[in-house]
Amino acid sequence: MAVSNLQVGLAIAGGLILAAVVAHGAWTSRKNKPRQAEPETPRTEPSAIEASFDAASTEPDNAFAAPAMLLPVVDKSAQMDGLIDVLAPVALDSQVSGDAVLAVMPATRRVGSKPLSVEGMNDNTRVWEVPQAGQRYSALQFGLQLANRSGALNEIEYSEFIHKVQTLSDALGGTPEFPEMLDEVARAKELDQFASNHDAQLGMRLRALYAAWSPGYIQQHAARHGFVPGIIPGRMVLPASTPGLPPILVLTFDTQAALAEDLSQTAIRDVSLSLDVAQVSRHEHAFGRMREVALSLAKTMEGQITDDLGAPLSEPDMDRINQALEALYDTLDARELSAGSSLARRLFS
Repeated sequence: MAVSNLQVGLAIAGGLILAAVVAHGAWTSRKNKPRQAEPETPRTEPSAIEASFDAASTEPDNAFAAPAMLLPVVDKSAQMDGLIDVLAPVALDSQVSGDAVLAVMPATRRVGSKPLSVEGMNDNTRVWEVPQAGQRYSALQFGLQLANRSGALNEIEYSEFIHKVQTLSDALGGTPEFPEMLDEVARAKELDQFASNHDAQLGMRLRALYAAWSPGYIQQHAARHGFVPGIIPGRMVLPASTPGLPPILVLTFDTQAALAEDLSQTAIRDVSLSLDVAQVSRHEHAFGRMREVALSLAKTMEGQITDDLGAPLSEPDMDRINQALEALYDTLDARELSAGSSLARRLFS
């Protein structure tokens, strides 16, 4: 049976349409697939950040195993300060050993939501320090923090503090002296009000404009800015310049996505950058680095920068944030609670 030119034309046209549909489907599948990390040449020497944090795997999509981070060196020097602590000095009948002090201290050194501390006057060095085994102390002082992010010290917590310190002093052969409760509770309320009015935790979000991202893709781009994997899956941190201090910035995305069995197929459409202002020294220029990272990632990962509510953040918006942040730093400095100082880190915790 002869095939007409019309039938041949229709067959060819049908084949072309089918091919176009298949091609479009393949193109759409590639477009919707999460972007993957690109292979990189392994480095022969670890970076300073990797040496400090021992960032685990370099495999693109197996990068969120918890790294074995170096523990900060324990600071044995005095930590308490009358600016943010109730101080209760203890006169001792005779010298006590650091071993004896450590033996009577409770396992949980808290009173309600407030940290309980103790320091001793080292008989050899004549300086206040956290009690250490093998040392002897001629005087002690206990401290209770006046306020933190859980709120101000209240009368119930203060009464519990008196009871605990009296019990510990009796066990060590000492006589404590307590400040007036009402005065300390009033100080706590004032400090808590100041902290509440000056507690800044900044956040930005980066939303994918086109294709979604895989965990490895995010990690690879963040690592180029100095971020290393955190302990929690879906969390990366930009370490402080001083080991042991809180991170400068934190980058996070959905924890469940980071725990998925096939990370290469896990689609993530937004990540968060956060800065806990009071925890990071002003000298780290944290917001400037946050801004730089966000702008760079937005460009290289094809994303849009927004605030936590999803509203776009422009560069003029960031200028205004930076200006307000500089004023906040000045206020904290004037109050002797400079951002990143040990006192600020304790108060804003």
